[in-house]
Amino acid sequence: MTDFLDPGQIAMLKAIAGTEIYVQEYGGYSRAEKRRLYLTPKKSKRSIFDFQIAICQINYPSKFARLNHSMILGTLANAGVETDTFGDIITDGNGNWQFMVKKELLPFFEKEINRIGQTKVEIKSVKLSQVLLPKDNSKEVVIITSSLRIDAVLSGISGHSRRQMKDAFANNLIKLNWHHVIDSNIIVKKDDILSLRFFGRSQILDILITRKGKYKVVLKLWQTKKHRRN
Repeated sequence: MTDFLDPGQIAMLKAIAGTEIYVQEYGGYSRAEKRRLYLTPKKSKRSIFDFQIAICQINYPSKFARLNHSMILGTLANAGVETDTFGDIITDGNGNWQFMVKKELLPFFEKEINRIGQTKVEIKSVKLSQVLLPKDNSKEVVIITSSLRIDAVLSGISGHSRRQMKDAFANNLIKLNWHHVIDSNIIVKKDDILSLRFFGRSQILDILITRKGKYKVVLKLWQTKKHRRN
């Protein structure tokens, strides 16, 4: 059984496994992005409990404080564990937050995570049947660009300058379809998933040509933080 893998890692592992290895996956709920994979030499049905995933509920004074995805991710990523030890961070949009962890590390997260930002929190495990119904906080965005180069499209989405985009590539902050890229000349296409660290992630839904010969790119955008876009 693997750690929590992102969709790019999952696709790569499945390609390597081919038809020789039977692969099953689960991430704590049906639409989980990060998942653990169970690999066996022959087909055998596994229970969701076999994936050894614990659901962590974040208890905090929600009447007086607000949490967000980037705050929680930052806290977990800086807790002294690898990011593949925990899975998705989800919310129902009503101030309730949960995240998935490897079951054997549950005592660590319960003991070590007692603050997120300035907010005092308590981490408690809940049953798999109590997982939240995640709210999709994405929005549809349309940009007009003269090029389908990845740097031009990301600049149009984020409002970042050409210099800022150059720095982002140099600092390894860009992902295309879950893989880090350093080539700003890559041409993107429909269904590609673009990620700019500290800004957010987007998926290209459609690409159209305007009457002036430019590209109208329709995207689904998930923002990590709210930035002013041009």
